[in-house]
Amino acid sequence: MFELKQYDSVKCERHGEHTLVVTLNRPEVLNAMNGEMGLAMQDILRSLHEDPDWVRCVVLTGAGRAFCAGGDLKIRNNQSVREWTQWHEISERNVELRMECPVPWIAAVNGACYAGGLEAALTCDFIYADAGARFALTECKIGIMPGNMGPQNLARAVGDRRAKELILSARVFSAQEGHQWGMINEVCEAGTVLEEALKAAGRICDCAPLSVKAAKRAIHIGLQLDLHSAFRYDLECYYPLLTTEDRKEGIAAFNEKRKANFKGC
Repeated sequence: MFELKQYDSVKCERHGEHTLVVTLNRPEVLNAMNGEMGLAMQDILRSLHEDPDWVRCVVLTGAGRAFCAGGDLKIRNNQSVREWTQWHEISERNVELRMECPVPWIAAVNGACYAGGLEAALTCDFIYADAGARFALTECKIGIMPGNMGPQNLARAVGDRRAKELILSARVFSAQEGHQWGMINEVCEAGTVLEEALKAAGRICDCAPLSVKAAKRAIHIGLQLDLHSAFRYDLECYYPLLTTEDRKEGIAAFNEKRKANFKGC
């Protein structure tokens, strides 16, 4: 059973019946990531993998005026290579856990979304952004490169040529540009991004949870396969849904012209 826990650097709240809101909560440093935040996120992700229970969708956002400015470079300033590597291994695992999470994640980006912050947003299933949000993968400016699947996810979102330009020059870009290039699903009026992301989460939560999990998995795995193999994988995800109670409920609700009451079984 998924239980709400509170951490010093991450806040978890339940919204409605089935939405979990996860807020990066170090606003004094623009929600820059430290080790404690990474471990807290890992605990949340592992719990969702083990048993999401009531959670059908997660909205990830940031406290204050930023989504996330990336890694906390003040902490990293004096780290040894060994310490840096240990910290990075936590974030590497979080990338995999979020992308393979059984329930969808929506990034609600409010303000600065740089470096590891943008990489975190890109590991979500899709992104809603405040009209004033700004984005960049800035790692090449400090002698490293994006190391949490940013090169792969950004290239898949905006194309390889655009991704090379953005990463190699550490260029800052707007929410409107990100939307034009296909990285951002929705640009929201100032101050409304969390509200709009929660509406999107509500629409997902109204669908059959086993169907949502199966469809997410089919898309995620299928994009790594050739077209024919991806279609066969679609069918592997499709046929088990026929034996579920939710499939019976969904068809009955449609014919009875009422809202379906899905149980996730």
